[in-house]
Amino acid sequence: MEFMVDIVQVVIALGIFNVWILRFSRSTRWRGGSAQNMTEEFAVYGLPSWFVWVIGTLKISLAVLLLVGLWFPQVTQPAAIGFAALMLGAVAMHIRVQDPLEKSLPAFTLLVLSSIVAFV
Repeated sequence: MEFMVDIVQVVIALGIFNVWILRFSRSTRWRGGSAQNMTEEFAVYGLPSWFVWVIGTLKISLAVLLLVGLWFPQVTQPAAIGFAALMLGAVAMHIRVQDPLEKSLPAFTLLVLSSIVAFV
């Protein structure tokens, strides 16, 4: 079971690096509203532009901690709980702007996966 949780930690971290580093300025079908990039997506949610950098820093930092947790397990649970909280917020933002359910699926999936890491 521990091996499966390790795999989930890596999947979460790689997913975050993909979204926040590789696809930050690119359009995806998962973006809220009709946003074409991350900055526009936060504007769709009615959030200030500086908040993009706060959330991005938190998500990337927590993703790094999930990877560090593979060698230092004591950081895994706090990182996963923090990540779950951020994903809960992401799902709430999709609901707030009345996105189709499909657009909140990645955030919801990461919420579930981070909850598994935190509590298994």
